[in-house]
Amino acid sequence: MHDRLVAIEGIVAQHRHEHGALLSILEEVQRTSEHNYLSKDELAHVARSLTLPLTDVYSVATFYAFFNLKPQGEHVITVCRGTACHTRGSKPLLEKVLTYLGISLEDDGSATTADCRFTVHTVACFGQCALAPVVSVDGVIHSRVTEKELLSFIDALAQPKEVVV
Repeated sequence: MHDRLVAIEGIVAQHRHEHGALLSILEEVQRTSEHNYLSKDELAHVARSLTLPLTDVYSVATFYAFFNLKPQGEHVITVCRGTACHTRGSKPLLEKVLTYLGISLEDDGSATTADCRFTVHTVACFGQCALAPVVSVDGVIHSRVTEKELLSFIDALAQPKEVVV
């Protein structure tokens, strides 16, 4: 953890005098973390480094949906739960992917596998209603997704990566 705190000091030093420094700092701290999230220790260290109350830093981290306070999976699947997607089958898609991965949604609408390979999120709307149901896999939007397609995406991502020699 010591190396991580030193790295955070560097991030704080780099952004300290920028307008909106806290957002930039939290973004970079999260982006450079192993599982794309802000730990309690990291939030506390940022607060101390900027001489801000921890409550201020926590308020920013919880206000913006971009920030994660729990470890995220290597692969992120986001299922739209908007009205159009719901009426076109996003709930069964969500249930299928959760069952397939052996996880359950938590109160915040997300779940991560124990091995941190996959995280499943829900969103209120992607704004792609005509293409419902919509699912994002690692940031790539897929439209009119079927259960079979979604499971094939997961299976492909679960395959070991080829090593190029």
